[in-house]
Order: sequence, then structure tokens, then C-alpha cells
Amino acid sequence: MSHPTNREPATVNRGPATVDPEPGTTNPGPGTRDQKPGTKNQDPQTTGRSLTKVFDKPDLLLKGEHSLCPGCGEPVALRIILELIQDLELRERTICVAGIGCYTAFPMIMDVDVMQALHGRAPSVATGVKRVRPDAFVFTMQGDGDMISEGLQEVLHSAARGEQFTAIVFNNAVFGETGGHMTAATVLGQHTKTTVGGRDRTRHGNPIKISELVAQLDGTAYVARAAVHTPSALKLTKQYLHDAFRSQLDGKGFSLVEILTMCPTDWFVPPDQGPAFLETHLTPTYPLGVIKAD
Repeated sequence: MSHPTNREPATVNRGPATVDPEPGTTNPGPGTRDQKPGTKNQDPQTTGRSLTKVFDKPDLLLKGEHSLCPGCGEPVALRIILELIQDLELRERTICVAGIGCYTAFPMIMDVDVMQALHGRAPSVATGVKRVRPDAFVFTMQGDGDMISEGLQEVLHSAARGEQFTAIVFNNAVFGETGGHMTAATVLGQHTKTTVGGRDRTRHGNPIKISELVAQLDGTAYVARAAVHTPSALKLTKQYLHDAFRSQLDGKGFSLVEILTMCPTDWFVPPDQGPAFLETHLTPTYPLGVIKAD
């Protein structure tokens, strides 16, 4: 037996009032009742403005992935180098001579000709390449272990002779590829696997400042030190490399750009702390800037 009640019939809360769509159309949703059919919703803050793509992978970088450790600064430096080669339209003339280091994996992702040198011998190979092919644009790609520890005499004699190529050294102040031990560029107090208590001046000597050393030689036309740990440093790195490349193209003599790069794995810090470590520990010994420009 049913019992009468005084309750109102059940209703459904429809929320804010909407305009019922015409048959065959969809509900335009709140705030769009005046929108013309066939048009898309537009953000009032961007209406009338178009988006422009301002950043892309350079064509000479074959892929964006690399095999180096997280937080490494060398892939960043490589990207800048390839961007400049592309901007200056040097791809067909470019020959890179690579040393031995973590960056030795880069030729697999570089769309330029690369020659592989023995440890420390890239400047000598580059000398031969440039003398045989004076029309070529030649640069070396080396690390501080390769250039300063293993092949210091090679770069010094090339600079003294005024050889017409550009030497690029990635300086992270440690032998990265071979396990993280001290190089000639390791700064005082820096902990490595062979300087567990930090590099000591009495036991290990002072770090060699390759840029200042090369700048003293008469055959050198351009020397600068850059870094890749901040946006402003990246901008200067590209400018310094551009000026070094122009120096070679103008036949002024030997040019060198030292680029301070992060190596958090062998600095024993997390990847996101690499830039701060570089700023705190490396730049006091290796100040950034142009050291010589003829």
C-alpha cells in the first residue's frame, strides 16, 4: 500500500543556465553563446597575435639524444658549435679533428666531417689537414685532459707557428671518460679520485691556465674563455666562438676558445648542482672573457 507524501518531484541540478543547441550541433559551453559557427575558442590575451618558433635543433645535429651523463655541459657546447657552422654556411668546408674524451661519442650525431686523433694529438692532425686543405674550415674538439695533460706541446707549438685553425677545449677540470681523476687543469682543493683530499699545491702543483698560456704566443690571433652554465654565459660562448671562427676565416692566425663545462658525475654532485659548482669552484681560477684579440 502506498503512502502519499508532500515532497516535490525529484529534479537534476543543471548548473548555470545554458543555451540549448540547435539540432545537429554541440553545446558551445559557457561564455561562447555569441561565438560564430566554425570558429575556435580564443584566449583574449593572445587574440590577434601569432606564435613564432624561436628555438629548434640545428640541422647539423643529427639527433637530440646523446650518451653522456645527465647534467654534462659538453652536449650544450656542441650544439652551439653546430649552430654557428650552420649560421656561417660552413658545413661543406668543415673538418673537425676530435681528441679522446667523453665527446668522442659526438661524431655519431654530427653532420660534418670528423677525423679522430690519438690522445692529445688533435692539433698536429689539424695542422696537417689545414695545410693540405687551406680552403677548409678546421677546428679541434678536445677536453682539458686531452689538450692540457696529454698533448700540451701539440697545442703550444701549433699556436706558436700561427696555424690557421681553431682549437676548442671543453674544460671540466677532470678526466671524465677514464674515471674522474685529476688533470693538469684540476683546480686547487678540487676532490677527484686521485686527489681525495683535494688538489694540493705542494703535492700536485698549480693548475695550468691554457688560455693565458696560449695567448702569450705571437702566432695566436684570438683567445677567449667561455662557459655553458647560465643563459648569459651561453650567449657569450656563441659570440666568442663566432669571433674565433671569423679569425680563422680571415686568415689572422691560430685561435682558441676554452669552454668551461659541467661534469656533475665526477664532481660528485647531483646534475642540477653542476652549474653552481662550476660558478663557485672553476670561475675563480678560470675567469671568463676575451684574453686576446688581434
